Amino acid sequence: MAFSASGLTRVGGDSNGSLWMYTSADSIADVNTTNYFNNAANMLAVRDLIIVRDTNVPTTNFVTVLSNTGTVVDVSDGTAVAETDGD
Repeated sequence: MAFSASGLTRVGGDSNGSLWMYTSADSIADVNTTNYFNNAANMLAVRDLIIVRDTNVPTTNFVTVLSNTGTVVDVSDGTAVAETDGD
């Protein structure tokens, strides 16, 4: 699938960086590819943190913006959030 701007919301931040929430049916394997966030290049900065929520297969990952040339955005592979319930 493709990036959808309606799924990206800035949660907070300051001049040192921003925290974003991105909700999509896309898997983390799709989201963490170079170019996925290109249409958000004017919003995302290097070292910004994005919480990625996959609504298709309920998973959550943290990714960071590794590079942004102004047109090409690359994010990290993602760190999975454990979503278990042992009771």
